[in-house]
Amino acid sequence: MAQLLMRNLEAPMKERLRALATQHGVSMEEEARDILRNALLREATPKPLGQQIRQLFSTIGLSSEEGIPEFRGSIAEPVAFE
Repeated sequence: MAQLLMRNLEAPMKERLRALATQHGVSMEEEARDILRNALLREATPKPLGQQIRQLFSTIGLSSEEGIPEFRGSIAEPVAFE
């Protein structure tokens, strides 16, 4: 296993890490490993595009069941390029 030495960690960050470790019942080292592991896994496995778009527009009140109000009852027609 590789080792990592972290220098110049701000005191508030260290205290927050200590608090999280205590809350989870693990050492600060294990808590830091878990945080780093989770951050890298999230970055390595991006969400599918549809989920990303849904997340971007989730704050405007549309759910996947509602649909877009302007399109309710309308039939989508393909565009004709003439």
